Amino acid sequence: MSKHIAILGSTGSIGTQTLEVVEANPDLFVIDVLTANTNVDLLVAQAKKFQPNVVVIACEDKYQQLSEALKDEDIKVYAGSDAIAQVVSMSSIDVVVTAMVGYSGLLPTINAIKAKKNIALANKETLVVAGEIIQKLALENCVNIYPVDSEHSAIFQCLIGEFENPVEKIYLTASGGPFIGKDRKFLESVTSKQALKHPNWDMGAKITIDSASMMNKGFEVIEAKWLFDLKPEQVDVIVHPQSIVHSLVQFEDASMKAQMGLPDMRVPIQFALTYPKRVKTSFDRFNFLDYPKLTFEPADTKNFRNLALAFEAMNKGGNMPCIINAANEVMVEAFLKDQVGFLQMSDIIETCMQKASFIAKPVYDDYVASDSEVRLLAASLL
Repeated sequence: MSKHIAILGSTGSIGTQTLEVVEANPDLFVIDVLTANTNVDLLVAQAKKFQPNVVVIACEDKYQQLSEALKDEDIKVYAGSDAIAQVVSMSSIDVVVTAMVGYSGLLPTINAIKAKKNIALANKETLVVAGEIIQKLALENCVNIYPVDSEHSAIFQCLIGEFENPVEKIYLTASGGPFIGKDRKFLESVTSKQALKHPNWDMGAKITIDSASMMNKGFEVIEAKWLFDLKPEQVDVIVHPQSIVHSLVQFEDASMKAQMGLPDMRVPIQFALTYPKRVKTSFDRFNFLDYPKLTFEPADTKNFRNLALAFEAMNKGGNMPCIINAANEVMVEAFLKDQVGFLQMSDIIETCMQKASFIAKPVYDDYVASDSEVRLLAASLL
């Protein structure tokens, strides 16, 4: 029986690769909903090809263009972030792939969980901002959250069959990004063009900048804490430039498990959609002889301070991860527009962490208020 899929953020990197997986397995999946932020042309092409029930464009100014382009198709067309948050409740949907970038993915994910839809989670900010609320809702609604990030998928795969065995520690691997080994003097003059050239992974602009600054890995640390019910001291990061070992789990008997493979996001995407089954693919296979050396080194939290700030936010808890996420989103947007330096991003994020209102036991409305407060604060510090 086919699974009916909603893809939030279908025109982005994860969204387009999810559609590749769907196209390769037409007997397994049916597309019910596609949403995008502003990319009307690609959304139209996807809609005509996959014939979903519904498409939604977040940017309401693009509604007319989208509606006109799909007027001859039997597809419902909506616009606005409220519409995205609502369509996830459609009765026909089995799995919601949350591939939206940033804080915008939080409310649709919450609504999807309340509607008892399983989640293929690619939007790490959802758990970074409101991990406690998300996990509580998932438990209450008997919803499974399947990680799509390669690192969290790796941990998930290593834990299969080990649910009764306590985890001692997990190690998230990091490629180190395009600036691995560079000192502060070099990083002071880094441009957005340089930062967008990731050595191993093909990702969207925001995630690529986060990877270069190590904030992406910091967010993955916080996400892992919530996904796998870990204490902060049980999560560590190790730099692995080849991106072959996607992450490792250490158990109480000192044994370790690692999940390996060539860098290809379609692998964790497909596993999240087909779990517990593994479905044959034509993807490239890893050959040990092509990689005679796999290297590992400690993460550089001195020059890449975003990672240290993320650990600090995780340890403090409350709304601090929400604060760091909002400040970072403003900084990345400013960096892409050449309005702030690469190292200055960390300085302003840290200032926001010091000045923003801290709430030890936040509820959903507190996260909304914190997000708004910190965005204004971060923008004023530019």
